[in-house]
Amino acid sequence: MHSEKQLSTEIDATVPTAARMYDHYLGGKDNYAADRAACEELDKVVPSTRRLALNNRRFLQRVVKTLSEEFGIRQYLDHGSGLPTQDNVHQVAQRIDPTTHVVYVDNDPMVLVHGRALLEQDERTTVIHADMRETDLIFDHPDTKRLIDFSEPVCVLFNSVFHCIPDSDTDGPLAVARRVRERLAPGSFMVMCQLVSEDAEVRDFVTNFMDQATQGHWGRVREPKDVATYFEDLEILEPGLVEVSTWRPDTEVVPRQLTHEWIEFGGVGCIPSEK
Repeated sequence: MHSEKQLSTEIDATVPTAARMYDHYLGGKDNYAADRAACEELDKVVPSTRRLALNNRRFLQRVVKTLSEEFGIRQYLDHGSGLPTQDNVHQVAQRIDPTTHVVYVDNDPMVLVHGRALLEQDERTTVIHADMRETDLIFDHPDTKRLIDFSEPVCVLFNSVFHCIPDSDTDGPLAVARRVRERLAPGSFMVMCQLVSEDAEVRDFVTNFMDQATQGHWGRVREPKDVATYFEDLEILEPGLVEVSTWRPDTEVVPRQLTHEWIEFGGVGCIPSEK
C-alpha cells in the first residue's frame, strides 16, 4: 500500500499541480502564475491540451448523466476530483435525483479548501483529503461510510488521474483498479481514463516535463493497451474503450479531439452480476 509521508495541507503557489493546471485549462481562476507558466510550456509541444481538458470534462458529465438516468446510480466516489468547476459530479447527478450521494477525493490541499467551502451546505456531498492509492483509507473513511453503502451499486471515478501516479505492483493504476473492484458490489461501475499517446517522444516529453514541474507528483503518459488492462473482469459499456470525446456524444456537433499527439482514452466498466 501507498505509504508516503502524511499529505501536506499547505498550499505552495510556486509548484504547479495537475489540479490547478486543469483548472486553468477549463477557464477557472483558482490557479497561480506557476501553473499558468507550466501550461504555456506544455502547449508548445502538445498544443491540443486545452481542448483535451474541455472534452474530458464533458465526458465526465455525460458519464454521470448516463449512469444516473439509465442505470439508476445514486452513489458516486470521485478520485482526484480536482478543483470545483461548473457542473461537478454532484450537480449533474442531483439534477436527476436530489438524493444522490457524492464523495470527492483529492490530495491537493487547495481542492480541499475550495471543495469544503462549496459543499458546506450540502449534507449529501463531501470532499476528503487522501491519496487515490489509499483505497482502504478512502473506503473506510467516516465521511465515505456516512454517505456511501458499498453493499449497493456505486460509481467509482478515476477520470483523467491515473497518469498522475507511477507504475508500481502495489500502487500503480492496475493495482489500484483491482483493489477498488474487490470492494464493489455487482452492478457497480468504474470510470477510468488517462492521457495516452502512440508517439514515444510525446510520452517521454510530457512525462518528464510534468514530473519535473510538479516535483515528482506525476506518473506517466501511457499507451491505449495499458489502459485496457485496467478493465480486466469488467463488462465494458458501449462504445467500448475510446478517445473520450467519442463516448456517447450528446449532440451531432459535439467537439471532437481533432489533434492526436496525445488523447484522453478510456471508458466505463461494470462489475458483473454474480452467477
